[in-house]
Amino acid sequence: MKRLTMLLLGLMLAAMVITGCGNGNGVNENSTNENQESTGEQQESSAFPVTITDAADKEIVIEEEPERIVSLIPSNTEIAYELGLGDKVVGVSDFDNYPPEAAEKEMIGGLELNIEKIISLEPDLVLAHGSVIESSAEGLQQLRDAGLKVMVVNDAKSFAEVYTSIEMIGKASGADEQAEETIQEMKDGLRTVNERTAEAAEKKSVFVEVSPSPEIFTAGSNTFMDEMLELINAKNAAEQQEGWVQMNEEAVVALNPDVIITTYGYYTENAKELVLSREGWGEVPAIQNERVYDVHSDLVTRTGPRLVQGVEELAKAVYPELFQ
Repeated sequence: MKRLTMLLLGLMLAAMVITGCGNGNGVNENSTNENQESTGEQQESSAFPVTITDAADKEIVIEEEPERIVSLIPSNTEIAYELGLGDKVVGVSDFDNYPPEAAEKEMIGGLELNIEKIISLEPDLVLAHGSVIESSAEGLQQLRDAGLKVMVVNDAKSFAEVYTSIEMIGKASGADEQAEETIQEMKDGLRTVNERTAEAAEKKSVFVEVSPSPEIFTAGSNTFMDEMLELINAKNAAEQQEGWVQMNEEAVVALNPDVIITTYGYYTENAKELVLSREGWGEVPAIQNERVYDVHSDLVTRTGPRLVQGVEELAKAVYPELFQ
């Protein structure tokens, strides 16, 4: 009986040892799960620190994923929200109007930055812009001197450069995957518009009027607007001009455009009627056929995700028959 008892005790101890090990490799399952969770947390945080050379040619080192972001220009704000960072945005410029919830954030100034206000918001990341490097140089340096991370996003002049802006903001905020998805969605949207307008029976000549008479300004070659017109398979009536130029009415009439696009209807009432009623323009095809349309400026000038919507609006105005 003693031997039997000892044998049973030995078997019970062996069973306890095997159970404690968890598997034949001598690794406890609970310990394995804990290690896997720990490894997952390390992988999630391994994206930081990140080092970025911004549009001011400054090397920015961001140690941890930002939790509080201030945007100094509407295009940066729109990109941030598109990347799912809306809850982290704590301050925006006075000009921000999209998305609507951006208006609920703290306002940090317009052309004149409220430096004290920005500092008081204690942001982990300040999204500046290449278009204000010179005009806001002193203010941006004050923010850097206060210990804030200031990243200057490039002033995009093409779709390729817009993608760079989105990638930069995505990398700085830990939203790399969202940035890649947004860029791909934009490319897909532009491809769809391009393929549809390629079906046009005739390539239309388009004059883009970005400010009304008597100081009519338009977009010539080597401009973002010129790239948009090319993308929708339209001819820029002012392609012989370089950059953004002012033209008198006689010169515009001589271009004889099929379509006229205005981009100032949000601050000028009856933009279309003003163009249609101009004296001496009666023989212009766009006037004869009443092919004058207004496209909201924000959709075709803010270098962010909504540019695709702007391109589609241009395409519908120039080739309405293809979008019925």
